[in-house]
Amino acid sequence: MAKIKLEYIWLDGYEPTQNLRSKTKVEEHENFKGTLEELGNWSFDGSSTKQAEGGSSDCLLVPVAIYPDPTRINGWLVMSEVMYADGTPHPSNGRATIDDDNEDFWFGFEQEYFIMDTKTQLPLGFPVGGYPAPQGMYYCSVGGKNTHGRKLVEEHADLCIAAGINFEGINQEVACGQWEFQLFAKGAKKAGDEIWVARYLLDRLTEKYGYYIEYHPKPLGDTDWNGSGMHANFSNTVLRTCGDQATYERICEAFRPVTAEHIAVYGAYNDQRLTGKHETASIHDFSYGVSDRGCSIRIPLMTVQKGWKGWLEDRRPASNGDPYKIAARIIKTVNSAL
Repeated sequence: MAKIKLEYIWLDGYEPTQNLRSKTKVEEHENFKGTLEELGNWSFDGSSTKQAEGGSSDCLLVPVAIYPDPTRINGWLVMSEVMYADGTPHPSNGRATIDDDNEDFWFGFEQEYFIMDTKTQLPLGFPVGGYPAPQGMYYCSVGGKNTHGRKLVEEHADLCIAAGINFEGINQEVACGQWEFQLFAKGAKKAGDEIWVARYLLDRLTEKYGYYIEYHPKPLGDTDWNGSGMHANFSNTVLRTCGDQATYERICEAFRPVTAEHIAVYGAYNDQRLTGKHETASIHDFSYGVSDRGCSIRIPLMTVQKGWKGWLEDRRPASNGDPYKIAARIIKTVNSAL
């Protein structure tokens, strides 16, 4: 028998942006294989996370995905859904709203974020009381003059890969101290699981660096600095195989009348980012176009070159958006056009 550490991870009930929570359960197992079938449900005090009242505070954690924890001996990361005591989904449970049981939808999320210094409360590279050099030289930069935080970013990439997450890349972004990582998964629920676990590993990693991660879509306010998004690249069998421009345009048009419904779940304070500047479309408009990063939805050039077989990119989701809720809304809209 060996003692293993199970880190149960879940989303709390805070609004307008939920936070990650986690706690460790130590169990004895013989020949633990790291499967969901070997795990039991757990409970937590929902009154401390804005998910229950004190008089009846127990909420259930139901494991939905498990990954090896590369930073712990005999450790595992357990992504969990929050349920009521009777087993029904809690209102904070965005994963339960996804209608994709056959995993026909594939998602590639591009997670942007700022690395913040806990002492200065500023992005890395920002001097106290002023600004670094203007945007231009930070994007995909190399060298200590313009690149800040690479050690943390590289370590985070290694942790995600070691955990078995389908991690696809990293790059410094347009603003100073801003970075991005990319994940891809077949199945909306899995895509959401992996973004949340990757965020968890990133947040936990900052504890030893004296940093924290800022997911606010416009942390530098109304300035000439880029905000942060989480572009959602998505496809289903139709988009991957149809070979028809009219079908693509019909699907894109299906997003127009439900613009408000999408914005409602694309992350808080997104109006500060979606201004029509800094590679964004205005939050008040809806548009789509081939290879146009100023549109709400970009039709990738590669999709067109492959004969209208590929995917679409919704550029509106904010960096602090819940990938579960974003995916659920995209699936609903795409299916309405088919």
